[in-house]
Amino acid sequence: MNASTMNAPSGRAIALIERFEVGDPSSYSPNPCWPGGASGLTIGVGYDLGYATPVAVASDWQALPDAVCHRLQSYTGRTGVAAASLAAAAYDITVPYSLARTVFEQCDIPRTTTLTATAFPNTDQLSPDSLGALVSLVFNRGAAMTDTRPGNRLEMRQIRDAMRAQDFASIPGYLRAMKRLWAGTGQSGLPTRRDAEADLFAAGLLPTT
Repeated sequence: MNASTMNAPSGRAIALIERFEVGDPSSYSPNPCWPGGASGLTIGVGYDLGYATPVAVASDWQALPDAVCHRLQSYTGRTGVAAASLAAAAYDITVPYSLARTVFEQCDIPRTTTLTATAFPNTDQLSPDSLGALVSLVFNRGAAMTDTRPGNRLEMRQIRDAMRAQDFASIPGYLRAMKRLWAGTGQSGLPTRRDAEADLFAAGLLPTT
């Protein structure tokens, strides 16, 4: 691992996040959708309005018409079933891919990187690939450490503790262990994402030549 690397996720990590959020540009949907579960109405590249604030939405999406921004602000804080009911009414809103990509790169990634560094100690000791794997995790699951149902944030705490101890080699295993949360749910994308994050984190631990 290169100790002099900048505290920012790698291009490979950013591509990983975008791949799991939207696939590729050809499959990008410009309309709001509800991904299911505890998600809110989602736009752009995985921008979850349910966990955004009205102030952030106004700032991040200021390039959209004011009337559209106001509608998006009204969808903040609504998750799960409450968000599911919004999808049909919001479907007429369109977010061009070029704008979605700009918000993703200039707003979401820096904000999530800061959130990741706050949640996990010693991120400045990680390579861009390893840091980016954790940024992907936080982008997807948030940075909370407190269970909302028994044991559902266990691995998040284990990763935090391993980061604190600089036991970086154990972290890919905790990422893979997290797949237990989606066993039998039919959500194959999330276990696949955890494997990809584990592989990327491990790759970032290898010596550079």
